Amino acid sequence: MPVRLDQLAVPVIAAPMAGGASTPALVAAVDAAGGLGFLAAGYLGAAAIGEQITRTRELTDRLFGVNLFVPAAPGDLAAVDAYRELLRPEAERYGVRLPAAVPDDRDDWDAKIAALLADPVPVVSYTFGLPSPEVARALRAAGTLQIGTVTTAAEARLAAAAGMDALCVQGPEAGGHRATFAVADRPGVLPLAQLLREVSTVTDLPLIAAGGIGDGPAVAAALRAGAVAVQLGTAYLRADESGASAAHRAALVDGRFTGTVVTRAFTGRPARGLRNAFIDRYERHAPAAYPAVHRLTRPLRAAAAAHGDAEGMHLWAGTAHRLARTGPTAEITRELWREARSAPGGSAAEGATGAGSSPEGPVTGR
Repeated sequence: MPVRLDQLAVPVIAAPMAGGASTPALVAAVDAAGGLGFLAAGYLGAAAIGEQITRTRELTDRLFGVNLFVPAAPGDLAAVDAYRELLRPEAERYGVRLPAAVPDDRDDWDAKIAALLADPVPVVSYTFGLPSPEVARALRAAGTLQIGTVTTAAEARLAAAAGMDALCVQGPEAGGHRATFAVADRPGVLPLAQLLREVSTVTDLPLIAAGGIGDGPAVAAALRAGAVAVQLGTAYLRADESGASAAHRAALVDGRFTGTVVTRAFTGRPARGLRNAFIDRYERHAPAAYPAVHRLTRPLRAAAAAHGDAEGMHLWAGTAHRLARTGPTAEITRELWREARSAPGGSAAEGATGAGSSPEGPVTGR
């Protein structure tokens, strides 16, 4: 039976969060609650994501997905060299060395695609662009449902033309990287609800709403706006099965951090996180060069995390970060759906999605 996102028992998807926050245990727990979990292949080699896929299959026999970062040109490496010089005081303070050169990095794309063709997973999503027509056709032939992540109606048109089966519409409220196709693009600011309406005018594909959704009423509002499901990332960062660091978890509700901001300071791509001292010092200097800046700052971020220094870490967070809850992931998922169904207009939103009424019901397989 083909994968149907509109037949999830609970129309809640755990966003893929690269860097360790997404774990097989978190994916399996969202699945157990009737939703859909995603592994994050970004920054992992093909062998490492293969191990996570194996572990996820051990934990759940339901649907799950794998998210891929689409590789791009590295950007202005001369500007990266200049940024390296500005960051040297940070390296000296932490006692680490910055990489002298940043190699070309395709995130092990070809090996990951080969592995996903050899041993397909039910769902694959893409961030930072789209696969080639050849790759999209091959995965489609393997029976994999493909989701393109878009931030504008123009990107949605391209994703539909590329043969995507569904679109994840990412609003500006989302935590972590904005999924703009081009590294140098300035991310849009159209709020999620309006963006959903705009995208729906250019495609009939099923839409997944992402960005700033942290409680049941927000889930219900996104479904009423036309989404078949919502995708949550920040909402799961404090969950028991999350791989987020203790410092990151604590910062989400720490009164020192009064808001979020979109910055290129850590990776060279725009990403939303808690505003801290590192962003204040370096945002205006950071070049639009990804993944070069990501590789350059990685030793600094690792050292800050090791020291529990939240002022030097990348604290990815969406605008609803204060609503992130603690506890078992499955219970958080069920609680969000209970709240959504009881919110004003929630029953209408449920009917619009076609979702089942029981969070324990089976998730459609293949």
